[in-house]
Amino acid sequence: MAAVIYLEVPEEELLKRGTGRRIHPASGRSYHMMFKPPKNEGKDDVTGEPLIQRDDDKEETIKARLLSFHKNNKEIIDFYEEQKVVHKIQGNDAIGKVWKAVDEVLEKMP
Repeated sequence: MAAVIYLEVPEEELLKRGTGRRIHPASGRSYHMMFKPPKNEGKDDVTGEPLIQRDDDKEETIKARLLSFHKNNKEIIDFYEEQKVVHKIQGNDAIGKVWKAVDEVLEKMP
């Protein structure tokens, strides 16, 4: 028996999550403007040096990746939906709720 877990997250939320990340290039420390902001906007908490937004975190890049995902995966998802093995889970819920839903799917596996 197979199972496909499909985490559904609104694209607006994916954009917000992706575009909010900032990096301190020298150390690799990561911040998020909404979820884990630096103490001083645009500055690393440890060194005070400027943070950057990586090219792959820019809105146009994320939108292009989402278009590619939908284009390249629609047929695959449709195929597995016809097989009745796709389990759609709201990935925008609290992490505990998401993990519980995933765990419920996995517990039903033989």
